[in-house]
Amino acid sequence: MSDVPRILLETGALKFGDFTLTSGQKSAYYVDVKLASTKPQALRALAHGLAAFRHEADLLAGMELGAVPLTAAVALETGLPYVILRKQARQHGTGKRIEGTFAPGQRVLLIEDVATTGKTMVESIGLLREVGLVVDRAACVVDREQGAAAALQGLGVELHSLVRAEALLRGRV
Repeated sequence: MSDVPRILLETGALKFGDFTLTSGQKSAYYVDVKLASTKPQALRALAHGLAAFRHEADLLAGMELGAVPLTAAVALETGLPYVILRKQARQHGTGKRIEGTFAPGQRVLLIEDVATTGKTMVESIGLLREVGLVVDRAACVVDREQGAAAALQGLGVELHSLVRAEALLRGRV
């Protein structure tokens, strides 16, 4: 989707400086997709792009926090139901890590905002597969090209992105 770099720049989601990523790695840039996904027009455009990767999915899934608005917006775009994955089990209520309705055997499109090493996505895939869901595709807004695609490929999951870091940063770093 060619508009993604413009959307990320215009919403202030692409930042330059000295950052520590979730993976612990240092980076000269940071992509805060939450800044884009809190703006309706940007969220709509990102959801439209991500919806193209739904293939044969019966269900969408996104890990809290960054993937949730994207997943909900893709659900509105496609009409597919979705589940929200919790990073940790709740200490109250039902104690569930997966919120929403699903059935074993359903094919899932896992959605993420930014993919770096793939650690969070690998954890999400494990959680979904543990309850009998089929995950063979994942989609993200930005692939930082730092190992996520290879990590997912090792699990038999194909990673799709709206933009890769190289294209996003071309001429900007």
